[in-house]
Amino acid sequence: MTTTVNLAVPARALAVGAHPDDVEFGCGGTFAKWAAAGCEIHHLICTDGSKGSWSADEDVAALIATRQQEQRAASRALGGQGEVVFLPWVDGELEPGLAQREGVCAWIRRLRPDVVLGHDPWKRYRLHPDHRAAGFLAVDGIVAARDPHFFPHQDAPPHRPSALLLWEADEPDHVEDVSGYLDAKVAALMAHRSQFVTTHEIDDPEQGDQVVRFHQKMADRAAEHGSLAGLAYGERFKLIPRL
Repeated sequence: MTTTVNLAVPARALAVGAHPDDVEFGCGGTFAKWAAAGCEIHHLICTDGSKGSWSADEDVAALIATRQQEQRAASRALGGQGEVVFLPWVDGELEPGLAQREGVCAWIRRLRPDVVLGHDPWKRYRLHPDHRAAGFLAVDGIVAARDPHFFPHQDAPPHRPSALLLWEADEPDHVEDVSGYLDAKVAALMAHRSQFVTTHEIDDPEQGDQVVRFHQKMADRAAEHGSLAGLAYGERFKLIPRL
């Protein structure tokens, strides 16, 4: 399989994630690199993140507000100055339906990204249904956004991005070189403090060894991804260039 490396830096890019922190895990280094080169990066989060806790006593309303604040801080850590949008769907209950597709379509038309990034919806053995649904919404939202007869009542005109990058792909064929941007990716992930226990495996951020271990885990993953193209650090994707 031929592996391509490094798209031209887009003027605007939109990442569609299921939950707060998914974008940072999937393409945080790429976003940091592009933002540093002048790209306008945007986040579109499909759910409210309300199930992002293992505590049965969690104040869900407070958790939702916290996760939105954390996502905005994570975007800033990547150098983002674009939109951070939260769709109104409940965590764990996301469906790739017409109403959800219309929302994604509307934001693609409004923000007019050159590149869209999202979950690979065809990943095998995926456990979390929201990731699968958000991946299909990114794909289906692009198709709707580009064609004028989908949702013609929307104010913004149709828009066709130039490329789609899918993270977590079973068959990646594109790598973005993120050497020099791993620290920004980790800083953005560390902004998601509410997720330290559930996804970062950090029980106590005051324990420096746990933070170091998380940083090393991200470095090891980036090294694995980069090795696909002979790079020190990378983020790998399935590239769909003809939209």
